[in-house]
Amino acid sequence: MRSAWRGVTTTPKRSAPSHLPAKRLLKLKEMFYSKFGSIPKFYVRAPGRVNLIGEHIDYCGYSVLPMAVEQDMLIAAEPVKTHTIQLANTNPLYPDFSTSVNNIQIDKTKPLWHNYFLCGFKGIQEHFGLSNLTGMNCLVDGNIPPSSGLSSSSALVCCAGLVTLTALGMNLSKVELAEICAKSERYIGTEGGGMDQSISFLAEEGTAKLIEFSPLRATNVKLPSGAVFVIANSCVEMNKAATSHFNIRVMECRLAAKLLAKNKGLLWGEVLRLEEVQAKLGVSLEEMLLVIEDALHPEPYNPEEICSCLGISLEKLRTQILSPNTQDEILELSLSHPRCCFFRQHVFDQGTSALTLSPSPSSPADLLPFSNLEDQEWKRGANRSAHLQTLPAGKACVQ
Repeated sequence: MRSAWRGVTTTPKRSAPSHLPAKRLLKLKEMFYSKFGSIPKFYVRAPGRVNLIGEHIDYCGYSVLPMAVEQDMLIAAEPVKTHTIQLANTNPLYPDFSTSVNNIQIDKTKPLWHNYFLCGFKGIQEHFGLSNLTGMNCLVDGNIPPSSGLSSSSALVCCAGLVTLTALGMNLSKVELAEICAKSERYIGTEGGGMDQSISFLAEEGTAKLIEFSPLRATNVKLPSGAVFVIANSCVEMNKAATSHFNIRVMECRLAAKLLAKNKGLLWGEVLRLEEVQAKLGVSLEEMLLVIEDALHPEPYNPEEICSCLGISLEKLRTQILSPNTQDEILELSLSHPRCCFFRQHVFDQGTSALTLSPSPSSPADLLPFSNLEDQEWKRGANRSAHLQTLPAGKACVQ
């Protein structure tokens, strides 16, 4: 049997990771045989994540501090000679699905579970410019609570990308995979920034990761031995692909970046992220906050005012700047969220520096000020499940 990390520049494991119970793998193997009449050739795992500091700033280009959780997506896979993808799920709530590899259709209006797999598949397919790919049988088993804020959807996209890469026998680095999967998840309509996919591939046991973008890189932020992080379950679900709520926040920040760039005489047309404006201006975060306070008024902007400021038509705003699921819903935009982004980024820098300078507090209680930095953001968050340890990402199991 092959390791699913065969397609990645890392050393494969020749046995199942200890955090994957043998009973779970055996049950998955038996269900696969019952469904497809054969045994899987390899298994792929991608974990969910929790973010410690840096909520809603990755899509602004700013750094985040997530860590992987033990809950994950696990896929048993078998390449087949046909050109058909057959997908099944151990959860009976998610129906079987099949499609031709040459007819990948992702419906943005219906974020069904199989569409996330197709995102990962299509991302690898388009990266290599391939057609007529080999088909595959895949059985998905996930224990990340869905729509919970723990990145079950991104974990599935990452798993699918790695399954496809492995089935093709091709090679990419973890960083390349993370970037491809971050881009390909946007096929389903969400305009995410890349944190979820990055930590799913780059996480390591016992450490959080400082994730930075442009270029993507990850730095260990060592967690104290014995520390316990508890993420409470609010029992509120939020499927960010099913509503426009998430993308509205992204669009607020994108428009703020364009308005700032225009106000400062920069070429605003290609600007997408606030960090790009800061870099072009060559100012600090503290100075950037002053720039925002000076350039953007606190009252909501309506589309007509934005068009007037940018010198564009309403049609161009809708079709060339806004995402499809925000084009007809945004009647006015509050640009107060970009202000919060800069506050959180400042807090993030300070919190990360504190962890770096004091990597081994004498007790978990020493982390309380750090974990409370974004208390209000956590209170607004969706469902969170209990998590007691960090675990490595993307390990493959071989029988």
